[in-house]
Amino acid sequence: MKAIITTKYGSPKVLQLQEIPKPIPKENEILVKVKAASVTTADTMMRRGKPWYGRLFIGLTKPKYPIAGTGFSGTIEAVGDSVQRFQVGDEVFGESIFGGGANAEYLCISEEGIVAKRPKNVAHEELACMCDGPLTSWNYLKEMANVENGQRVLINGASGSLGTAAVQLAKNLGAEVTAVCSSSNFNLVRSLGADHAIDYTKVDFTNTANSYDIIFDTVGKSSFPESKKVLSEKGMYLSPVLSMPLLFQMLWTSKFSSKKAKFGATGLLAVPKLREMLNELTDLFIAGKLKLVIDKRYTLYEADKAHSYVDTGRKKGNVVINL
Repeated sequence: MKAIITTKYGSPKVLQLQEIPKPIPKENEILVKVKAASVTTADTMMRRGKPWYGRLFIGLTKPKYPIAGTGFSGTIEAVGDSVQRFQVGDEVFGESIFGGGANAEYLCISEEGIVAKRPKNVAHEELACMCDGPLTSWNYLKEMANVENGQRVLINGASGSLGTAAVQLAKNLGAEVTAVCSSSNFNLVRSLGADHAIDYTKVDFTNTANSYDIIFDTVGKSSFPESKKVLSEKGMYLSPVLSMPLLFQMLWTSKFSSKKAKFGATGLLAVPKLREMLNELTDLFIAGKLKLVIDKRYTLYEADKAHSYVDTGRKKGNVVINL
């Protein structure tokens, strides 16, 4: 089969299209013929091997799991002898975090992994993106922040994968949402439900007279010390980008401050919990309360171009590879 191999840590040039053996499913695995795969900011960070502490999980000197990509959607072509939840021909989607990458014609994943059956009439390219922006944002807003009706929520980086999902999910939870992005994306975030929009190139949201119960910095461009000025008395600052300063701020605020700084590694949650949240998101999607924004589409041969585009930091919503 053809697959995108990360030959070493570095720029998109380290990605090579190679012909490798087609995987064979183990007893508890399913073999998926991939129809679509996502290309995310997290994927590009793993390609670069950054942050450095992440290499403890993905390989110290080069990727332990060389096939790029995590989010996928496709059709089951074979199943292991002990598989019970799925059968050949089922259409599925999910995320392969540590193991066979999604930027390939086929991948194997445990039936007990982050995988679910594809809802009818939903495009593969949309489902391939479900475990990046939506799943992560749902974990931060619903599970970690427990966003409630009437709360004021600010989303920094509102036009990206996490941001476009977060705007919609915060609205579904009843929040008043302020989206921070460039003015060229105002129409997009407002169409997703944002009540207010701030152009980050003109206004620093941390230096305004406004106050927010939750600040979700989806891109890790702000900081807790800056943001706490505009947090309410028991407000919460959330960031999916962990740094040493944020780690210390989490420890400090957990004991000594009513304003909290928080980080959570969504992908390291227990798989049953992730599947539960994925089912909740699927229900919202089917009900028309959540939509996936697709910015650009690439072929498998163009994986390096997809990574280069994501690296610009200017993508709107999601980037996908269609196979």
